[in-house]
Amino acid sequence: MTLVWRLRVGLVAVLVVLGMTLAGHAAAVSTSAADPWSPAIEQVDTALARKEYSAALRAANDAYTLALGTTRWDGMVCAGDLYRRIGEATGLRRSFESKAREAYQKAFFRARQQASVEGILRVTEGYHALGDTQMVGLGIRVAERLAARDPEAQADIRTFRARLGDAVPVGDLR
Repeated sequence: MTLVWRLRVGLVAVLVVLGMTLAGHAAAVSTSAADPWSPAIEQVDTALARKEYSAALRAANDAYTLALGTTRWDGMVCAGDLYRRIGEATGLRRSFESKAREAYQKAFFRARQQASVEGILRVTEGYHALGDTQMVGLGIRVAERLAARDPEAQADIRTFRARLGDAVPVGDLR
């Protein structure tokens, strides 16, 4: 074996090890960046379990801020859910409804812009938890319009309506 051949084999081995190391690191980074608000959700869960409501609010605000920094609808839905949960846990439901509603509204517009039936239904579920029948009706109408040519999405909407008891008004979308 010549020196040049040994150097080439050694260089290839180093590059393979380096590539595997970097690929593993990149996968770890991309996984944690997928849902940047996930740590804040865990902090809210922990704080609510300990009845540390101010810590839960700070973490929910962090989740909201992180979700605001993306174009995704799911982060805003999570933030709305967090505010709603804090309101229920503290007995200050009405106080936290406005923050939840604000997050749901942003999520609704994002999901509609992205033509996401799943997003619209998930936001509509949040509005249902708030008791907002008008937004539930609008959400279902928008989802139905988005799902016009998608039988699978239409089935999801039927399932969603059945779960709600089909007690929501659905008129023409204008």
